[in-house]
Amino acid sequence: MSTKLVYFAWVRERIGKPEEEIDLPAGVVTVRDLLNHLKSLGEEYETALQYPEVIRVAIDQEHVEHDEPIAGAREIGIFPPMTGG
Repeated sequence: MSTKLVYFAWVRERIGKPEEEIDLPAGVVTVRDLLNHLKSLGEEYETALQYPEVIRVAIDQEHVEHDEPIAGAREIGIFPPMTGG
């Protein structure tokens, strides 16, 4: 299954691309699984995602927790921590 990943801010800078389409292995079921899988794709992913607990994720433009299933996602956004004011 091919899924569109969109990277934002310093996650994008460290990975070196704004987005990509990837085929996810069958064992990648949740956001947490996805982040762990991405870290295995190379040094740039490992660097960008070295602290997965601070990474924010949106599935089809809605923020979700790391235990959220990703089945059926058309787009997954991956963000660094956000601050507001």
